[in-house]
Amino acid sequence: MKPHDFRSQFRDWPYGQTRRQAVKASAAAGAVAWLGGVPAGASTIDGDTPAGEFTNPIVEENKLPGTTAWQLTRVWVNEGSYRTSLIEGYCSHQSVAAGEVLHLFVSTKPARKYTLDIYRMGYYGGAGGCHKLTLGPLQGTTQPVPEMGPAPRRLRECRWEPAVTLQIPPEWTSGVYLGKLTTIPLSRHEPYWQSYVIFIVRDARPADLLFQCSDNTWQAYNRWPVNESLYTHPDGAHAPEVAVSFDRPYGKYVQILDHPLSVGSGEFLLWEFPLCYWLEQHGYDVTYGANRDSCHTSFLQRCKAFLSVGHDEYWDARQYAAVRQAMEAGMSLVWLCGNSVFIDSPFEPSADGRPDRIIWRRGCYGELRKDELDSYASLFAGLQSTAPDERTIMGVRSVVPFNGGGDWTCRAPDHWIFAGTGMQRDESIPGLVGWEHHGEPDRQLPDMQVVAAGPVWTNGTREGRYEAVAFRGPRGNVVFNAATVYWAQGLASPPGHVLPWSHYTRPHGPDPRVQQITHNVLRRAIETATTPSPSTVPAR
Repeated sequence: MKPHDFRSQFRDWPYGQTRRQAVKASAAAGAVAWLGGVPAGASTIDGDTPAGEFTNPIVEENKLPGTTAWQLTRVWVNEGSYRTSLIEGYCSHQSVAAGEVLHLFVSTKPARKYTLDIYRMGYYGGAGGCHKLTLGPLQGTTQPVPEMGPAPRRLRECRWEPAVTLQIPPEWTSGVYLGKLTTIPLSRHEPYWQSYVIFIVRDARPADLLFQCSDNTWQAYNRWPVNESLYTHPDGAHAPEVAVSFDRPYGKYVQILDHPLSVGSGEFLLWEFPLCYWLEQHGYDVTYGANRDSCHTSFLQRCKAFLSVGHDEYWDARQYAAVRQAMEAGMSLVWLCGNSVFIDSPFEPSADGRPDRIIWRRGCYGELRKDELDSYASLFAGLQSTAPDERTIMGVRSVVPFNGGGDWTCRAPDHWIFAGTGMQRDESIPGLVGWEHHGEPDRQLPDMQVVAAGPVWTNGTREGRYEAVAFRGPRGNVVFNAATVYWAQGLASPPGHVLPWSHYTRPHGPDPRVQQITHNVLRRAIETATTPSPSTVPAR
């Protein structure tokens, strides 16, 4: 089937695909997994919440047998610095709900048969993952690398033939799912090769916590296939109008550390998985979503607290508006991240009409001071403020110098976030600040308090400053900003996890003080939230 014929089948998709649409598309797929129908009252395409009882499924989910087999064993970045062409793939949607259909696109070079194993990521007794499905052997083919589009967008958008069509089973709990692709050698004298695909299963149930993955930022930094990201434009790292597509594999992670065993998983395993693992270890009532899902107020406001995790830099203005509306309605906001809500990056549909499959750089949130722009003149060339001040929802902003390393130092030991930690004023948690951070709080916000602050050093020499804050939302709800990408490194170290090292500074890993502060913040965030009851959550 010609590529344009296949793409036309997706043109009218809202989020996923109905069973009728899937039947039409499945003829093009190398493998079709029909894993149950859509039960009465289950999620619809728009993610409407069915009536009935609502329970925390995370505890039950984590009673299932765990496995560490989700980890990759053999990876060869064999083409350039970022790509493995031996086996690679991507998914048709960032997130899907039960009953919706996900297409997986896979390429093998040379052509090889392969298997696909899908795992949900969580705690699972410390194993970190639970095996959900095996498909294969499947016949792999070599799919084309798209040509780069014209400047300024320089867009590469794959238009591959589908390899697998998967209808999401109703029993799959919301979470982050990794698909492990493994080639099948022709003989015992040939090794197998592996990489990941990644997707999120979302739901529409009320929950205490909404874990938003930072997948826009994963894609912004993705350099697949050669060196194409939002940072590799000849006009500069922050050139406006440059675009990237989710319709391409994730190459090797490009910052902080050389970790080829994460190929295909974006930035999830480094920045976000430790928090996911820790939350599920402690039985928190958590549900998951992608950046694009947070553009919808109904998706947000069914939950009590919103979690931004790790490196959450790239936001569509609709996300900002929806999160601000949710905060004003009483949702707590917990920012366990750094350099977040910095780049104004609108979504666009793919060439075949699927919504929210391209992001591009329009500008930045808030105003950078002239001295900040001047100090990084070449880096910030062309960058202008095009979106509101991010401090309205975060309390702080990305400040220059915006990266570096430092210790997270207590400045308000009597504040409720430090209850049970025993921390004293000026006591520090070593290396917890990095590699990017927040600072310069808006002191006009209600009950604004700087709870931790201190210096950071870029490249070990240039001094900057971070500030972590807590303040009160419009309805007494909590807003907390830890002001560091590294925060989750202090919570857990799951199997396969590698601690980052940047600007000559490293975090030390799990720390009981970080864990207690996070418990305190989440407990207060849940208790103070005033969100609509399930029956009043509007449909999208």
